[in-house]
Amino acid sequence: MKKLDKLVIQSFWGPFVVTLSVVVFIFLMRIMIFYIDDFVSKDLGLSEYSRLFFYFSLSTIPIALPLAMLLSSLMAFGNLGEFFELTAIKSAGISVVRAMRPLFIIAVFVSVFSFFFNDRVVPWANLKGYSLLYDIKTTKATLKIKEGIFYNDLPGYSIKVDKKLPDGRTMKGMVIYKHDSRSYERGNTQIILADSGRIYSIHDNTYLVIELFDGSNYQEMVEGFDNRQPVYPAASGNSALSAKFVRNEFQNYKLVESLESFGMKSTDEEQFKYHEFMKNIDALNQAADSIRKDVDQAQKNLIPNSQQYYSYTFKSEADYGNRLTPGKWVDSLLRRPVVDSVRKEIITNALSSANSVASFATTNKEYLSNKNKERSRYELQKQHKYTEALSCLIMFLIGAPLGAIIKKGGFGVPVLVSIVFFILMYVLTIQGDKFVKEGLVGVLFGAWLANGVLFMAGMYFIDRARNDSRLFEKDSYQVFIKKMRDRIQARRQSKKAQSLMAEEMEI
Repeated sequence: MKKLDKLVIQSFWGPFVVTLSVVVFIFLMRIMIFYIDDFVSKDLGLSEYSRLFFYFSLSTIPIALPLAMLLSSLMAFGNLGEFFELTAIKSAGISVVRAMRPLFIIAVFVSVFSFFFNDRVVPWANLKGYSLLYDIKTTKATLKIKEGIFYNDLPGYSIKVDKKLPDGRTMKGMVIYKHDSRSYERGNTQIILADSGRIYSIHDNTYLVIELFDGSNYQEMVEGFDNRQPVYPAASGNSALSAKFVRNEFQNYKLVESLESFGMKSTDEEQFKYHEFMKNIDALNQAADSIRKDVDQAQKNLIPNSQQYYSYTFKSEADYGNRLTPGKWVDSLLRRPVVDSVRKEIITNALSSANSVASFATTNKEYLSNKNKERSRYELQKQHKYTEALSCLIMFLIGAPLGAIIKKGGFGVPVLVSIVFFILMYVLTIQGDKFVKEGLVGVLFGAWLANGVLFMAGMYFIDRARNDSRLFEKDSYQVFIKKMRDRIQARRQSKKAQSLMAEEMEI
């Protein structure tokens, strides 16, 4: 390896690792902020959040690689240009394209790595991450009782406290309604009032203990009640079964309940494998082919299935456009007088058949449209496996010549320029996907729209860098504007001179 290649590579690797880490962190925080409401008040351990961050970090790497490649290549050549190293390279007879060659090879390897990573690792990370996120979202919030408000998330209990002490466990003025499995029939039959109490968990938060002090337990006992039979009120308004009330006073009373419903439960990952983000290219091809077969079969069955809506005559597609030749039997049928009641029945039947055919056509049209949109989603995701990988190379083709033109390193101008081009790529990608999903353009055009536009921009910047263009220097634009002003003034003066000469000749 030549010293020039080592110099360029050394100036590239540092910014690349730093920017990749920063970009992955930014995208990860964007995802976490989006789902922050689902994480609040969940009693989850550090391992669950670590796994979630790990899975989503893997899924953001293919998105972060193009931006990291753009920013690092721009910073590398910007630093070389800012410290006149690029000028020394050119003065030695080495072109900018030759200086870009080692980073071009690295960009190719990064693109290949991005493709295989996006095809093999990202679907697995998405499946693991979103299934874990679903488990977290469906996990109940931890036991948080507020003053003066009934807390009903603990199964079988409604708890209200007047005051909570700073330790978070001791409470004053407790009211507890205890419900059983038949409370919806009998109502509340047990209430516990206590002057104070404590609520805490035991055995690694698997059981909840409600310890009450100085209170009373009021309970309505229904005699002869069978849990298998419903309770009906008597006609007089009194209960059909006799009841008695029991009051027990206590100084210390404990209730122990399981917290199983508050724990996180693992969901079967098979429920999430249908989504296109959870599939690799082989699975996407299988899904698209399966949908294509369903569409072809549905189109073949359109004519046979529509025959049931025609009472007398059915014309196949081959008969469309062939006019019937009127004959004597047709004329005689048309001239036959029809009773008004029969005519009304004929019109009603014809209208009903027409409505049935219209409904059948509308239903099949919507079915085929939805199937085609679903197939487009799978094919679009498959194309994005290639476009996201190739975008790493295209971003290098933009960043390297821009750095040579701008001649500014650091995190100032390069960051601004990189953000502009990344936003452009993001907007074009979103618009292309939108056009494909709406059926306005084909899958290939919509998927490759962003890469096509940015590739042409990269070729333009490479051409400007080879010719030592002063594309981003203010002086060049000032000189251009001054030249344009001088030309305009010269034209105005020539027109005035011509007009004066014409007046003198007329005189």
